[in-house]
Amino acid sequence: MSHLKRQQVEYCKESYPPGTRILLIHMGSDPRPVEDDMKGTVRCVDDIGTIHCDFDNGRRLGIIPKEDLFRKLTETELLQEEEGGMKLQ
Repeated sequence: MSHLKRQQVEYCKESYPPGTRILLIHMGSDPRPVEDDMKGTVRCVDDIGTIHCDFDNGRRLGIIPKEDLFRKLTETELLQEEEGGMKLQ
């Protein structure tokens, strides 16, 4: 497991505040990974830079920036999620 430098940790905390929606493209070396292409919501970023998420499939797991492949959802994807949620109500 690689650790991030203090500046990188601060960048993660600023870039992924609680509530940020992400797409996990692929989880690296975790023995029980979250499935590829799973969306989730950031809970927090800890002091070593792990991004802790609640995934849409019910799992809670930390994403490691240098080991896992992920990205923020785009504005278009966020709007689609909101529209989808409104249609269900």
